[in-house]
Formats: sequence, structure tokens, C-alpha cells
Amino acid sequence: MTSTNPRPSVAAPFAATRWSVVLSARDHESPQSSEALETLCQNYWYPLYAFVRRQGRSPHDAEDLTQAFFARLLERNYLATVDRTKGKFRSFLLASLKHFLANEWDKANAQKRGGGKTVISINRDAAEETYQFEPVDKLTADKIFERRWAMTLLERTLQRLAAEYAQDGKADLFEHLKGTLTGERTTEAYEQIAQRFGSTEGAIKVAAHRLRQRYREVLRAEIAETVANRDELEEELRNVFAALA
Repeated sequence: MTSTNPRPSVAAPFAATRWSVVLSARDHESPQSSEALETLCQNYWYPLYAFVRRQGRSPHDAEDLTQAFFARLLERNYLATVDRTKGKFRSFLLASLKHFLANEWDKANAQKRGGGKTVISINRDAAEETYQFEPVDKLTADKIFERRWAMTLLERTLQRLAAEYAQDGKADLFEHLKGTLTGERTTEAYEQIAQRFGSTEGAIKVAAHRLRQRYREVLRAEIAETVANRDELEEELRNVFAALA
């Protein structure tokens, strides 16, 4: 019989170091700085790209602008000005982009793509394919940014969960149960899944419950990386689901 028990919870008490990704990214002396910068860039480039596109820019210009914005952010070390007591990191990032678009684009446009340097890898075709599914009339550029920020968080959470289950040799179980993360139903009945894995319906239901519990833990851990305290974490958790409503 296949075991359906996931790894034990690794949830830890909230600590100030949960702001670790932003702090590491802005500290160029830190060995983790480059990795942290890459994480921030990869996590936020599409929400920012989608914001620029909703402002009416072409795909080509949106790619140039996003690249130039990140180049300016890094060259001038704007991250050094981030203060976790003055608001959310994503709010800082969006405000910085708006300032850049309003005041800096003419200068940056003189040196395409941040002076010819590719700061982050942007797959414009993939970005545009995703962008075509954005609501056409309902969402402002700000709302598009919020929505894509939330969806990126959920995608990263699913990726982490998939990696955990794969590491434990339970990738197939995860694929069959991940539909329960948004509700109680899966594409297959629990009884069918149990038969597939040589288990019992009760054990599969328990495994689904534990997966949902782990999903919440990992999502909270993802959010915690860019907030300063537990109250902000709870607020951001509410914001995630509000952005997707």
C-alpha cells in the first residue's frame, strides 16, 4: 500500500528575518544577494509587464520598459531605500515603476533595454500568450498588477508543493489530489484514486486534507518573504484572494 502521509509541517514562528529576500537583495555584500535579486526579478517581472501593457504599451515597448526599469532599479540600488515599516514591498515596487514610467522613460529610451544589457529573461511570446487571457474591460492596470502578483504567488506555492511531493516519491499522488486545493472535489472520486494507489478512500481523504493544510503553510511562507510582521502577513493573505475574486 502506498503511503499517503506527506512530510511533517515545517511551519515556524514568524520572525523579522522573513523579510529575508528583500534584505538579501539590497545587501550587495551578502553572498545571497545575487540569488535574492534573481528571485525578486523573476517573481515580479510579469505583474509589472502586465501593468505596462494595460497602460497601452505594445508588447515590444512593454518588454523594453520592464527591462529598463529593472536595470535602473539595480544600477541605482533603489532597493536600499526599501523600508519595511512604510508599507508592502509590492507597493514600493509598483510606485517605483509608475515613477519610472512618468519621469525616466525618455532617458532610458535613449539606451534601449537598460543600455543594451539584459537584466532579466523575458519570454515575450509566453508573456503575451498569458496576457491575452487577462480580462479586457474589467481591470485597471493597478488591478492587473495585483491579480498577477496573487497568481504568481499561487503558482510558486504549487511549484514548491509539487517539488516536495516529487522529492518524497509522491508526484503522482500530488497530481491526482491538487484539484482539492481549491475545493473538495477532484477530477476523480476519492475511491478511484484510492484504488489507483492501493490505498483506502479514508486514507486518500486524509491525504487531501493534509495537502490543503500544507498548501496554506507554504502560501503563508511565500507571503512572509516580503512582509515585516504577522499582521501584514494576514492582511496580504486576504489581499491574495481579494485580487482573484
